[in-house]
Amino acid sequence: MVVSTVADAPAILTDATAQGLVRFDAGGQVEPGLAERWIVIDGGTSYIFRLRDARWSDGRPVVADEVAAALRRRLRPAANNPLLPYLSAVDDVVAMTPQVIEVRLSRQRPELLRLFAQPDMGIVRGGLGTGPFRPARTGPSPLLRPVPPPAASDDDADDAPGRPVRLIAERASRALVRFAAGRSDAVAGGGFADWPLVALAGVPARDVRRDPAAGLFGLAIARRTGFLADTYNRRVLSAALDRAAILSAVAPDWEAVDRIVPDLLDSSAPPVVPEWSLLTLDQRRTAARARVAAWPGGPVTLDVALPGGPGANLLWGGIAASLRRIGIAARRVGADAPADLRLVDAVAPYDSARWYLATACRPCGTPAAAALAAARDAPTVAERARLIAETDRLVDADAAFIPLARPLRWSLAGRRATGWQANPRAAHPLNRLIADTN
Repeated sequence: MVVSTVADAPAILTDATAQGLVRFDAGGQVEPGLAERWIVIDGGTSYIFRLRDARWSDGRPVVADEVAAALRRRLRPAANNPLLPYLSAVDDVVAMTPQVIEVRLSRQRPELLRLFAQPDMGIVRGGLGTGPFRPARTGPSPLLRPVPPPAASDDDADDAPGRPVRLIAERASRALVRFAAGRSDAVAGGGFADWPLVALAGVPARDVRRDPAAGLFGLAIARRTGFLADTYNRRVLSAALDRAAILSAVAPDWEAVDRIVPDLLDSSAPPVVPEWSLLTLDQRRTAARARVAAWPGGPVTLDVALPGGPGANLLWGGIAASLRRIGIAARRVGADAPADLRLVDAVAPYDSARWYLATACRPCGTPAAAALAAARDAPTVAERARLIAETDRLVDADAAFIPLARPLRWSLAGRRATGWQANPRAAHPLNRLIADTN
């Protein structure tokens, strides 16, 4: 099987070659990885994992001491692990026996398994993991072979469950051409920036797949100076954007949103809906134009940080037009350049309102930031839920983020990729792309 990836190639390769204690299946649900089973005890503050029979690439058996040490390394600040802010409740990881590991928590964390299933929590020793694939050929387009059962030799790799996969990291345009020509079986990692290319590639409609991805897509208030230093100004700016027009330029069926948290999730209250959502777009634009015109600092100009790609170009056109309608001039800058507004396009690693609020706060005002920290450190699930609801209210009042939509994620799946399943994580493990693999 040949799979092209147009984004997150390192994460896809890590997920394929260095599984964690648990991993995601084809439907985005947690399944066993290195751990064959687990239990949760002590009121949700202790997770006990029993390791399955597995071997490192050199044939040595995997033992709990090594796995626990690898996990502790992933939890150190120096590990540069993006999941660290959401794993602060992990107190320690200890080997109880050669095959049993305990993860001890200072606070209940029902979402722990979903976090541990992320590629960033993959277990490696000497830079190599335990599968489900092993690199047979390295380089820009590695060939991955299924890891044989522990009792087998490397010569039996061709008979291991699954099929070899050639993984190709390339631009979306090249991946689309390759797929349309029948030289690949799947394309993974597509996002909004390259979505317009799909319609031009001549790919059969049946092979184009969209995920109902859960996450955030919108503009963070990255620089609170000038016009954006005022809370009311940030609020009227968010209200004045014509979300439907901005999004439909990229994908006509891309649904707009007006709130940060999509559902109740683990909050004690329904998501906060902005007050301005009860007004018409014309009413909101009138209020914003009046505020911009009265601004004593003179003409308002905002720098907007966006990635490249045709979808981003269309998004930029819609954003700039909406800002122009209320008297604001906009300049586009690179994704990593200093900016007033910065695009956030992120799939949620787990279902917590706190993740949405923490991701949206870039930065937040002091009251919202303090409430966010208090929710992180809450001693009980009930207190955490109450504090998350309070944080949602404060982040809305602070106007820290301009939500536009949920992330757009797409794949191509040909006739051999029968195991592809749409899911909120947009997670498509290579070992699950063919439905009859184990």
